[in-house]
Amino acid sequence: MALLLFAGWLFGLASSSGGKKWKQRFRDEEAAHKAYRAEVATDLKARDERLREVEVERDRLAKERGTATAAAATTTAAATASSSGGGGGGFFGWGRDNLSRIRGIDADLEHALGQRGIKTYRAIENLSEADERALEDDLRLRPGTIDSERWREQAAMLREGHDDDHRSRWG
Repeated sequence: MALLLFAGWLFGLASSSGGKKWKQRFRDEEAAHKAYRAEVATDLKARDERLREVEVERDRLAKERGTATAAAATTTAAATASSSGGGGGGFFGWGRDNLSRIRGIDADLEHALGQRGIKTYRAIENLSEADERALEDDLRLRPGTIDSERWREQAAMLREGHDDDHRSRWG
């Protein structure tokens, strides 16, 4: 009886074409997967090449624009950050300084400066006289306020971490 079962099993294997069919399906699926991987690799290569081109263009433009005023650069950076979803330097306001520590700048004025792209001590430090006059006009400040209250000097001290000196002079 066992011999008969074994012979039937061998006969079934020899006459069945199912094994070949599954092997062919496996080979076809393997070829399709290989073609997909090649397509993805090509897409990634094209994307990386485009990214390199954009970075080179960005660096070239940055060199050309290197002589622009700091206020204009700060405004451009703020606009870029807000358009890319960066908001105001981060979820909790990272990337901005507490400008209200400067004597003469209250919370409302700090907010108004932030809306104009001036969010750091460095941006205040780098204001030119023309930028100061334009900012005073725009914010409806008394002419000469920024210079008389020495915002640039205060911003430099705070940026450099001389909090005690700042507090003793303007505190």
